[in-house]
Amino acid sequence: MSSTSPFGAEGTLKTRSGEYTIYRLRALADAGLGDIETLPYSIRVLLEACLRNVDGFVVSEDDVTNLARWNAEKPEPVELPFKPGRVVLQDFTGVPAVVDLAALRSAMVRMGGEPKKINPLVQCDLVIDHSVQVDQFATPLALKFNVDKEFERNRERYEFLKWGQRAFDNFRVVPPATGIVHQVNLEYLARVVLTAAPGTAGAGQAKGKRQVAYPDSLVGTDSHTTMINGLGVVGWGVGGIEAEAVMLGQPIYMLTPEVVGFKLTGELPEGATATDLVLTVTQMLRKHGVVGKFVEFFGPGLDSMSLPDRATLANMAPEYGATMGFFPVDAETLRYLERTGRDPELIDLVERYSKEQGLFRTESSPEPRFSSRLELDLACVTPSLAGPKRPQDRIELGAMKGQWEYDLENLYGKLSPARDSTSTGMESEGSPLMPQEQAAVAVAVVDPGLDGVEVESDGRRFPLKHGSVVIAAITSCTNTSNPSVMLGAGLLAKKAVERGLARKPWVKTSLAPGSRVVTDYLKRSGLNEPLDTLGFNLVGYGCTTCIGNSG
Repeated sequence: MSSTSPFGAEGTLKTRSGEYTIYRLRALADAGLGDIETLPYSIRVLLEACLRNVDGFVVSEDDVTNLARWNAEKPEPVELPFKPGRVVLQDFTGVPAVVDLAALRSAMVRMGGEPKKINPLVQCDLVIDHSVQVDQFATPLALKFNVDKEFERNRERYEFLKWGQRAFDNFRVVPPATGIVHQVNLEYLARVVLTAAPGTAGAGQAKGKRQVAYPDSLVGTDSHTTMINGLGVVGWGVGGIEAEAVMLGQPIYMLTPEVVGFKLTGELPEGATATDLVLTVTQMLRKHGVVGKFVEFFGPGLDSMSLPDRATLANMAPEYGATMGFFPVDAETLRYLERTGRDPELIDLVERYSKEQGLFRTESSPEPRFSSRLELDLACVTPSLAGPKRPQDRIELGAMKGQWEYDLENLYGKLSPARDSTSTGMESEGSPLMPQEQAAVAVAVVDPGLDGVEVESDGRRFPLKHGSVVIAAITSCTNTSNPSVMLGAGLLAKKAVERGLARKPWVKTSLAPGSRVVTDYLKRSGLNEPLDTLGFNLVGYGCTTCIGNSG
């Protein structure tokens, strides 16, 4: 285990797939640089990246020392160079990055050089998910029509991206109609522990023949890149220029962050979903103030929390204002990797590496030192909604009607709607939906004049008033990455059909899952049928209504 690397940190890790070089964090504790075992797990990942990349130029030994001595109560505001392991792009923000790489190759040709030398130095994945629009809906043919229309509108862009995939090393493209970038990242792209050959980006200063193992980390060109924090992977959203810098081997420069610890205890009660939990946590963190800070979740509540629920909480980091919302690697991480079909040798590597480096959380792990703390008993979470504008404006479900009438008058200066069937989105031939079932419905509201407006659809005219539902969309990475929420939507649809409910003819309904896995388990459970009956037919895989692509 001896080494000539800085701090004597270079060592060997034995796994089922062979031996790897690692940079041991315990070597820093042995050198008297601080109590590494009580650092927040997110800080330990940053520390390993600094340790592995020490070159005396971009990353210095002082950078390692400063971070190892991280002061929870008052972190030193010093600049930290962080080299993420990979980059994730979506098509809107990723195309300019590929254009810039192509321009660099053109410049290389003009200079008489070899254009193929211009490549990303770290793995880059571009997921095409932002271009699909909901032109057709409430029909079994919606998916085919919308996908065909997407290719027709974006043919030139897609041909260019296909060229880029063939032309560049370390660059992959996930094609349209596959899924939302964050769920594809969670289910397929992320590895939790990365490996690299000596002499390549990611391997640091390692020499010899052994591959180097190190924590998976990334930046992405979408604000909700933080969903991957639920898997124990450090990452957050950045601008295109920062992403391109990382693609070309440059670090992200950041001030040493404060870390807010969020302790979770208990279990979610029956009737409360991950969406209710994330709205509660968002409200608490917005009140606390976490802009520019890391949030790290800990406590016994993690032992009963599924990984999709963790990903839902991590995904909302932009809404509560934090750089990221991090969950350490633990037994649930390994179970998720197994459930999503990862290679058993990778799962073994993740377990052995994380435990060797002190990055694996257990019930007996020491509680990390945090800059500040909050605590929530999961049993206290109740069904709720957000709005009318911001996700931190959480409303208890029982108070929804009164809050809507109050906001309508005080925020919008409008009269309360007539209390009749036209202010809802469903026609009832039986019993109304129970309150806890209504919590799953996401709606958009039309703002007509005081007396309402009439709309025409299929030769019929209908009156719309304040509060009339016009869009009911099951979409966005927040919801469609979570099986419990998606199955809840399917069960709600099943009960609605059984009670004779139907879609109002002016309501645009759509289902845009985060990946094809969702379609698979909805079909296996038979819940796709009641969803189709209500008009929630599959319209595409990707970001639709949530980014304005409602057609």
